[in-house]
Amino acid sequence: MSRRDGLPVEIKTTAPGVGVGLEEDISPCVFGQNRASSSCRGLTQEEPDTLSREKALVSDFKLMKLEREAQKNWDLFYKRNTTNFFKDRHWTTREFEELSACREFESQRLVLLEAGCGVGNCVFPLLEEDLNIFVYACDFSPRAVEFVKLNPLCCPERCHAFQCDLTKDDLRGNVPEGSVDVVTLIFVLSAVHPDKMKLALQNISGVLKPGGMVLFRDYGLNDHAMLRFKAGSKLGENFYVRQDGTRSYFFSKEFLSELFADAGLQSVSNDYVLRETVNKKEGLCVPRVFLQSKFTKPGQSQSC
Repeated sequence: MSRRDGLPVEIKTTAPGVGVGLEEDISPCVFGQNRASSSCRGLTQEEPDTLSREKALVSDFKLMKLEREAQKNWDLFYKRNTTNFFKDRHWTTREFEELSACREFESQRLVLLEAGCGVGNCVFPLLEEDLNIFVYACDFSPRAVEFVKLNPLCCPERCHAFQCDLTKDDLRGNVPEGSVDVVTLIFVLSAVHPDKMKLALQNISGVLKPGGMVLFRDYGLNDHAMLRFKAGSKLGENFYVRQDGTRSYFFSKEFLSELFADAGLQSVSNDYVLRETVNKKEGLCVPRVFLQSKFTKPGQSQSC
């Protein structure tokens, strides 16, 4: 699935409501510092009323229609926005030292799988910064994968990009079993139906080395984006649909820990990242909540 990055950037789409549930905040904004927390953000006095109004779920027909058309909706997203929607993610090596440290020796080539690569906003900064890295990059959207392949940095010696539905397409058709040092799962799993998340994680585990690491970042429970959805957007508990048909789940650390454990992956760290975005022009202070976690595949310890 295509991911939605956690760092606020300017909204680039003009369609009403399309940005609801995205990481974007209206510019000009001042971004506060990240703060790790073992507990979720508490709600203000007014916010429980917002959530209580969203008890009604969409019909089963619409739920099934959105599932059937999930790939089409992501493809249309990239048709509208091409490579211009997200900024390059240069923050990943700062947040996840495993992207440079998971090596037995300094000159060892790191093998990375980016599950949900989008148009390469994380892949290409990594390829530019680290010459000893090989990246398998997959995405649900065929259009997104084509954008990745068009980038000159996507050369066969350093990158293999392919289309994949993580919930049903065996990754081992493109990635050798047990060959990957690190998997990045950044703003991807939230776009998957909760009933299929375990399938995606089991698929990823199949190509991960014993002792290898999954690096996770995604929307956290009570994030401001969760409270902005209007009536008719709720698909299930903590699961919503945007106006463009793409979907978003908001994770609690307990749900995530159990989900990974059921897929046979052990928790290394699992914390909320609390952040405030201040829009001076509009006089708004927006609380953001993300979940940033690391999980490992049991087995012989690697450099991670």
